[in-house]
Amino acid sequence: MAFQVSPGVQVKEVDLTNVVPAVSSTSGAFAGSFQWGPVDEVKTVSDAKGLVDEFSEPANTNAGAEDFYSAEAFLRYGSSLRVVRVNSTGLLSANGAGSTASLLKNHDEYVQSYESGALNGTVGQWIARCPGALGNSIKVSVCASSDAYYNDAATTTSGEEAAGQTVITLAAGGGVLLKVRDIVTFGAVTQQYRITAINTDNITVEALNQPVGTGLIATVASGTAVNRYWEFYASFDKAPGKSASALAAGGSNDEMHVVVADEDGTISGTPHSILETYAFVSMASDAKDSANNSNYYKKVIGNKSEWVYWSGHNTSIITPANQDRTHLASATTSFLFPTLPATTSLSGGANGRTPTAAQKYGAWEDHFKDGDLHDISFLIVGSTRTDNGLGVDQDTIADWTTLANQAVLVAENRKDCIAIVSPRRADVVGVTSESTQATNVITTANTMSSSSYAVIDSGWTYQYDRFNDKYCYVPANGHTAGIMARSDLLRDAWFSPAGFSRGQYLGITKLAFNPSQSSRDDLYRARVNPVVTFPGQGTILYGDKTALTSPSAFDRINVRRLFIVLEKAISTAAKSQLFEFNDAFTRAQFRAAVEPFLRDVKNRRGLVDFSVVCDETNNTDSVIDRNEFVCSIFVKPSRSINFITLNFVAARSGVEFSEIYGAV
Repeated sequence: MAFQVSPGVQVKEVDLTNVVPAVSSTSGAFAGSFQWGPVDEVKTVSDAKGLVDEFSEPANTNAGAEDFYSAEAFLRYGSSLRVVRVNSTGLLSANGAGSTASLLKNHDEYVQSYESGALNGTVGQWIARCPGALGNSIKVSVCASSDAYYNDAATTTSGEEAAGQTVITLAAGGGVLLKVRDIVTFGAVTQQYRITAINTDNITVEALNQPVGTGLIATVASGTAVNRYWEFYASFDKAPGKSASALAAGGSNDEMHVVVADEDGTISGTPHSILETYAFVSMASDAKDSANNSNYYKKVIGNKSEWVYWSGHNTSIITPANQDRTHLASATTSFLFPTLPATTSLSGGANGRTPTAAQKYGAWEDHFKDGDLHDISFLIVGSTRTDNGLGVDQDTIADWTTLANQAVLVAENRKDCIAIVSPRRADVVGVTSESTQATNVITTANTMSSSSYAVIDSGWTYQYDRFNDKYCYVPANGHTAGIMARSDLLRDAWFSPAGFSRGQYLGITKLAFNPSQSSRDDLYRARVNPVVTFPGQGTILYGDKTALTSPSAFDRINVRRLFIVLEKAISTAAKSQLFEFNDAFTRAQFRAAVEPFLRDVKNRRGLVDFSVVCDETNNTDSVIDRNEFVCSIFVKPSRSINFITLNFVAARSGVEFSEIYGAV
């Protein structure tokens, strides 16, 4: 503010209320193989239902179950999870052309490649919202006229048809005026029939609301009118026609109804069930609804559908030369008037292979390496099963080592999260000897680099796959990360997540490897935290080591996570000092923000003691001249108990206990 040159009052505000903010310490990150959902895009889910809604049920394969249930396991403990579906070799999107191989990964790619017009119609009129074989069950039916909706006397019968008959002869060529799954009535009789097959001159029908396979309820005379209804007509109030927007512009026949259905029942469990409906959407690109929002069908469906995207207009509705026809282009704009609905069954979708190690850690690198993009506390490795590049699944130490060490690199680069990894499936599943299991786990764990930003558990859990009605083995790292998140919610990040108080696993049927005391000793020396089932006491995380090999306070999970919380919170607060003056006032203000925060952590048992130095001793003239600011924070972390000694001493009568305290 400029200096005043005449009398007056100036009001200034100076904010000296800076504090160290609370930071999240419970969010997880996961990248894996799923049946559905966008590819190479981060989605946040908060519970098992959200995981299924976004990525569908697990595929009936070991790889599908391992990834899905690793992610779901974390969500059991009450935190949110950022999930990426990994792209893999052979992953394809179902589309209207079917034989045309195509991969549409996510919405951004749709906007760039299809909505802009570059790939209009290259894969038919419609393409599945997400890649995968699940899309092969999708059918899109478009009703774009009143005749397509309902046609009174579309054709007639050619001869008398007796009651019970299922094949009905029509007037010559009458079959071309009908479609399979249309509903028909005969004359004035209201009984409805579903068309199950069509030849040029006859149809096969099945009576609705009757036992399966029932034919004509009553005799139908020769020359009786065959009234046709669109198979989905009952889902709409009336036939499409002319919108208010078209009426105002002098156009006509712009409305249509769109239905997205589950043709095979793969998605919903019921063949031909309706997934989505879009009523009275417009073929005109400038059409508006009553709320003045776009009612253009490709925009409405592109923004709202969970199952399909528009790819190119059906030529029976809009000619290719007028792909984005508007009412305003001409006062008399009218659209074509098809006599039948346009139905497209999508095909060509494929789930692809299990991701390679490079594809999986590439997803971590792309989406989770930068801490400014996503706030996470745990990188859940999940299954280390990979594709060998030739379409065959493998479970090698080399791939485990690659994935484990890449996860460590991500965590160490961020310095605000921990990578959680379990042993290979082959180390413990199907191995009958406990000693061999322990040796396998240790051999694999020894290939991981030393890091306090990683945790190795020993577990593979056996659990029920409710979607495929079978039991399966799943790596425990999703559970282990979940235990840490739950511990944060119950206490604080600096409390050990292990033991009977906070280390309880949920929903475990049994373990593939339940280590004895001898095996637990060997595992702990190798930086592996045993996962143990105790009879009557549940399944417990029975260790709190990080993957650090050197003896240090940071070889314990609680200490590493304490420092993550401290560093994350205080560094966030420090950003407010950027571009301020490095003087005694600024330094005092920063100390005033940091010290109460550390005092609170100490009071909550995270620290034994602390000291903050931010003065002229570490902000010397040379530091100030380099435009730097230095604050040294000294802390004594609280330590968890790993070993308990109970001394029971039998004393002689007449001896004072104080006399023998030194004997033990």
